[in-house]
Amino acid sequence: MATPLSHLQRRPPLVRQAIKIRRRRVRDLQDPPAHSAQEIEPPSHHLSPEERALLYEEALYTVLHRLGQPEPSHVREASELLSYLQEAFHMPPDEHQQMLQRVQKLEKPIFCLKATVKQAKGILGKDVSGFSDPYCLLGIEQGVSVQAGSPGSRRRQKAVVRHTIPEEQTHRTQVVEQTLNPVWEETFILEFEDISSSSFHLDMWDMDTVESVRQKLGELTDLHGLRRIFKEARKDKGQDDFLGNVVVRLQDLRCREDHWYPLEPCTETYPDRGRCHLQFQLIHKRRAPAASRSQPSYAVHLLLLQQLVSHEVTQHQAGSTSWDGSLSPHAATILFLHATQKDLSDFHQSMAQWLAYSRLYQSLEFPSSCLLHPITSIEYQWIQGRLKGEQLEELAASFSSLLAYGLSLIRKFRSVFPLSVADSPARLQSLLRVLVQMCKMKAFGELRPDSAPLPRLVAQTLKTGTAEWFHLKQQHHQPMGLLEAGKALLGLVQDVVGDLLQCRHTWNKIFQNTLKVDLFSMAFAELQWLVAKRVQDHTAAVAGSPVSPEMGESLFQLYVSLKELYQLRPDPTDRDGVLALDGFHRWFQPAIPSWLQKTYSVALARVQRAVQMDELVPLGELTKHSTSAVDLSTCFAQISRTARQLDWPDPEEAFMITVKFVEDTCRLALVYCSLIKARARELSASQKDQGQAANMLCVVVNDMEQLRLVIGKLPAQLAWEALEQRVGAVLEQGQLQNTLHAQLQGALAGLSHEIRTGVRTLARQLEVGIATHIQKLVGVKESVLPEDAILPLMKFLEVKLCYMNTNLVQENFSSLLTLLWTHTLTVLIEAAASQRSCPLASSRLKVALQNLEICFYAEGCGLPPAALHTDDFQALQRDLELQAASSRELIRKYFCSRIQRQAETTTEELGAVTVKASYRASEQKLRVELLSASSLLPLDSNGSSDPFVQLTLEPRHEFPELAPRETQKHKKDLHPLFDETFEFLVPAEPCLKDGACLLLTVLDHDTLGADDLEGEAFLPLRSVPGLTGTEEPGEVPQTRLPLTYPALNRDPILQLLESRKGDREAQVFVRLRRQRARQASQHAPRPGQ
Repeated sequence: MATPLSHLQRRPPLVRQAIKIRRRRVRDLQDPPAHSAQEIEPPSHHLSPEERALLYEEALYTVLHRLGQPEPSHVREASELLSYLQEAFHMPPDEHQQMLQRVQKLEKPIFCLKATVKQAKGILGKDVSGFSDPYCLLGIEQGVSVQAGSPGSRRRQKAVVRHTIPEEQTHRTQVVEQTLNPVWEETFILEFEDISSSSFHLDMWDMDTVESVRQKLGELTDLHGLRRIFKEARKDKGQDDFLGNVVVRLQDLRCREDHWYPLEPCTETYPDRGRCHLQFQLIHKRRAPAASRSQPSYAVHLLLLQQLVSHEVTQHQAGSTSWDGSLSPHAATILFLHATQKDLSDFHQSMAQWLAYSRLYQSLEFPSSCLLHPITSIEYQWIQGRLKGEQLEELAASFSSLLAYGLSLIRKFRSVFPLSVADSPARLQSLLRVLVQMCKMKAFGELRPDSAPLPRLVAQTLKTGTAEWFHLKQQHHQPMGLLEAGKALLGLVQDVVGDLLQCRHTWNKIFQNTLKVDLFSMAFAELQWLVAKRVQDHTAAVAGSPVSPEMGESLFQLYVSLKELYQLRPDPTDRDGVLALDGFHRWFQPAIPSWLQKTYSVALARVQRAVQMDELVPLGELTKHSTSAVDLSTCFAQISRTARQLDWPDPEEAFMITVKFVEDTCRLALVYCSLIKARARELSASQKDQGQAANMLCVVVNDMEQLRLVIGKLPAQLAWEALEQRVGAVLEQGQLQNTLHAQLQGALAGLSHEIRTGVRTLARQLEVGIATHIQKLVGVKESVLPEDAILPLMKFLEVKLCYMNTNLVQENFSSLLTLLWTHTLTVLIEAAASQRSCPLASSRLKVALQNLEICFYAEGCGLPPAALHTDDFQALQRDLELQAASSRELIRKYFCSRIQRQAETTTEELGAVTVKASYRASEQKLRVELLSASSLLPLDSNGSSDPFVQLTLEPRHEFPELAPRETQKHKKDLHPLFDETFEFLVPAEPCLKDGACLLLTVLDHDTLGADDLEGEAFLPLRSVPGLTGTEEPGEVPQTRLPLTYPALNRDPILQLLESRKGDREAQVFVRLRRQRARQASQHAPRPGQ
């Protein structure tokens, strides 16, 4: 009679159970393509109550009739296994007890030992040839209970099979001729009743046949063979030789054993008789449960495996963990016992595992990688003829079902494998690997020969799934009106962009590496066409009505998102033909004016609000501008960001848009300047403290400077260089420079003017104080030292400049310093001019100039040397250097300048004199030999002159005791030869000072009037031999000195000395030098003419 379980495999597939949230099926939005894999619902893993009861009975029977020693990793106690089965089958305790009692009353199975004699190695050679013809006798000896290690046990092992086991229970292998390493590979089923009193016996014999002595002598190879002949002569004819035996107690065996056993001898001779390879398996026959009697072992094992795996997965889910494919020791023990007792082959176990796992994977949540092991096992052992027709159909159906289910998951991979779950990419990749491995199986190719290639199926499935996903997203964005439609479309485009980014960064490499399927290109091609159609419809609907600010903003955001989508497009080599999104910017062209106007309006409103809220207080010690400058920078950054987002593709239109952006930015800058100045006046009006007003003015200047810096970054922010390259072909040469740069330079010039005006206002506040302190410096009492006299001025500048440095940015502070320095030099120049005749006042001004230079340089933090050392500064420095000097110091400087001029004079237009000068330190005498003069000017009316030379040591105040000397007068001689010697008694010290010189004045003697000046020559005394050394001079060289004229009222030193009316020495010196100048002015030619 057929049982409910017997119809389990034949009844129709049940409705698949709902899978977990991770695999919620998305409602289909369109029919699947005709060429996609047909979805086949797998048989349900849930059992009816009758089926469950029969399977439970089978499992209990397996545990109760367990044979052999347990495996190391298996559960030993039967009570634990029974409790596990009760839990796995969800059996109530009373029902479990009833079932257990009923199973215990069932008839026991026939216990069998499945013994496989594999091979032997190193057995004895009993034949004359040195080999043997081995065969084995084996059987089970029952009813003898002998403990291992006892003397009786040893005797039983030495007993041979033919003496201990009835002949009808004895089995025999084939004879393998002439070998010491025989191979049999023969399997025998040996029944037994009581495992505790049963032993397995195997005897190995050498088959002997009746041969003549002549035949044996022909096989003789050595003396050992001759000895075997004599031994066989004493033996009965045809008697086989004993090679060894193996005795194993069944109760010592595990369910499965695979072991090499040593061959034991009957006597102590030849203890090493080789080894024998045996495999044992303890199996059942005639099992009593209904499932075993009515169904194939493979089918029952499949159901048991399904039930236990389902329980394992459910238990892990209850514990919030994912099942990794490893069975618990209880489940592994029960399944191992059942497969062993039912004598299931490894192949059938692998197939049962595949069918169970592939079905459960479609309804329970566990890693798809668990399917790889049965796939590999089936592929390794595949032989189509090993399966019956029904089993082949079942395996083919499992392939179709898993393929269809896998494709359904791939079609919905966006929802089934969300990236919000960390292991989603790994799980999808594992699924693809399982499908790839399955489709590569020989079994799949033989059972599903008409199946399309997997990459093609996956590609079509992905295309279908992408369209379904888009339509589903579109349903989530259902608008009510035109404005809402734009917002909904924007959300849809953003979802598409996000999905494509995920496809490119995560999913594409998985499909590409596993199946060589370019998911990203396929998804982009499908989605861009769907998006383009809807955007075109929307922009066409908007074009029929005026664009409101809200609608313009919506269109702009849609344009930006669409541009982002278009930028994701694959390379032209990776796609076919044109795209539906090519030229999409033209759809938004009518909205450009509204975009530009709104950008300016929003920025203007923000600037006005920022200035109105600004208290003109610096943001911090390092940030010296106020809040409105920060807000303005943000406004400009937003404008630049809008321009970059727009990035209009058409070059000519892009140029016009950029011109508009620059124009609006420059207009905002000028508006800000007006607003911030008005804000400063408004706040200053309520302030009584002038210092606070100055603070605000500093902040205003800093804000403008910050604005100038921001404006200067416009070319980079708006990418003018890239724009210039784009518009080069459509614009005239220089049009971009003349337009954009002209706008920018105009705005920068206006800002610079505003900044200079502010800095000039601050400078004027300080200039008055600087001028006042300089005037007071001049009028300080004579008893006050110059260093003390300038202290008030320096303290004033220190306080004011530190204040300005704290409140102004570096650029503006440098500008302020430049203005103040220029003004200070002007005031000092005026003061120096008014105090020319007062050395004390000039000395104070000189010290003031030196300290002001240090102050404005500020150790490199102020003005650079190039800005400090202007022409006015250098002229003032020279003037004060002279004005502060004493009259004698000025006279010394005068002679230094004449000595310098003498050294620079190379022409002899006025003639020259030749002298030899030396100094004898031992006598303190300066010896001068005036040798001659030449090329003198004819100063008399007769065309000649009466020259003589006057010698004086200058300056006179250094040599007060030495009177001038004169040479003889030579009549009518322009080349007189004097050859006269003069000695001056003078110490060396004054001769070594700067300006000390021998003045040679060449005069034309006039009898009736004053003598005329031929010229002057200056010999520096420090160059005279003998002055700088201790040795007396030897041969003294001649020195030729060109004659020169004094300057005509152009010498500043003489002018300064002349202004000192109360200084008699100065007046005498000036009078003499003026006289020489007048004498020179009466004669021609002048030098250089």
